[in-house]
Amino acid sequence: MHRLERIEALEREGVGPKQLLAEVRELLREGEAWLDTEREGTDPAADALERCRKAHDAGVAPVA
Repeated sequence: MHRLERIEALEREGVGPKQLLAEVRELLREGEAWLDTEREGTDPAADALERCRKAHDAGVAPVA
């Protein structure tokens, strides 16, 4: 949650896309690390993370 709040704060501050993308990449990395440790009941989170990863790789914004 902290990373999402940071991304939102940076957006409000009007930082550049490179800095926002760096934060999004860290968010994905943290999500993957969390899934590695918390396997039970994480299927929805794993699915969302995969959609975000694919959207990132394709250069588009994911749809919830």
